[in-house]
Parts: sequence; structure tokens; C-alpha cells
Amino acid sequence: MAVLPIRIMGDPVLHAPAAPVESIDDGVRALVTDMYETMDAAPGVGLAAPQVGVGLRIFTYSYEDDDGHPWRGVLINPELWMTPTEPGHPDPDDESEGCLSFPGERFPLRRADRAVATGIDLEGAPVRIEVEGWRARILQHEFDHLNGVLYVDRLDDGDARIVAKIARKRGWGRPGRSWMPGVDDLDA
Repeated sequence: MAVLPIRIMGDPVLHAPAAPVESIDDGVRALVTDMYETMDAAPGVGLAAPQVGVGLRIFTYSYEDDDGHPWRGVLINPELWMTPTEPGHPDPDDESEGCLSFPGERFPLRRADRAVATGIDLEGAPVRIEVEGWRARILQHEFDHLNGVLYVDRLDDGDARIVAKIARKRGWGRPGRSWMPGVDDLDA
């Protein structure tokens, strides 16, 4: 198992749709194992393969709710359905999210409150997940990564300007930038 470098927002793999996984082989299994380790080391609640430089439709997720109930898994070749998003501005206290590919920052973003995802697991067995709240947010966020969309791409104009300023200051808009969880200084 290995912690993998996480790609920063300027890397081209983060802005392109990921390819379907054709077969689950030892390489895919090793990638998923490394993704779990990287997600945990970051720490994060989800990680998509493009975030570690692999343009495949795979994401891992891990979240413990307020009652301490764990929720952890992998989705390969997922499809996602969501309830319509409530109109209005996001609540900065309840609807802010962050991203390992734009680390150390959080911005409010309105997401659908309920989502259903289908796909397969590492054994090739069908998976169906119906969730709401933060778990629905996690699925939407990771699914976006598989389509070449970062959450910062969805922000309103004011927050998008702040993101651009931070990215310029930290040099994160350049292709090939990454960081190693637990090792690298994110401001370097």
C-alpha cells in the first residue's frame, strides 16, 4: 500500500472526463487500496481516481456520521441521480465543502439533498446507494471529479474570483502540480 500524490486543480487529468473501467484486475485493486490509504492520510471523505492522476471512473468514500456510524466503500463506473437542488444561496455554515485538489480551503456550494448512485464494487457486484445530507454531497462531489469538474468550478462569481486569487498565489493553476498527504507543505 502507498499514499499517492494528490493532483492540484491545474492538472489536466482533473479537467477531463474519466474513462470507464473495462475490467477489475490486480492493477485496479492495488489502485483502490492506495486510494483508501491516500484518502485516509489526507484526511478526506472521498477520493476520485483522477485526483491521483488516474483517468478512470473510480471513487472511494468514507464518512462517519454524528452518531458514529461508519460508511465506507468504492464505486466503479458509477451513475448518479439527484433530487433537484433547492433554489437560493448556500448556507456558509451548513453547505461549505472542500476538496483535496484545492486543499485547505472551503466554500459554500448548494448541492442536492438526496442522491442515488449505482455502479459496481471491487468484486464486480452491483452496488446501489441511496443517501441524503452529507453522504449525498460526497457522492455528488466525487462523481463530478469523474466528469472533469471540480467543486470550485461550480462556485458563484464572487467565490470563483477568490479561488482564482488563491490558485495564482499558490501556483496551483499549473499542470503537474500535486501534494503528498502528510509530507508536503500546501502553501509551498
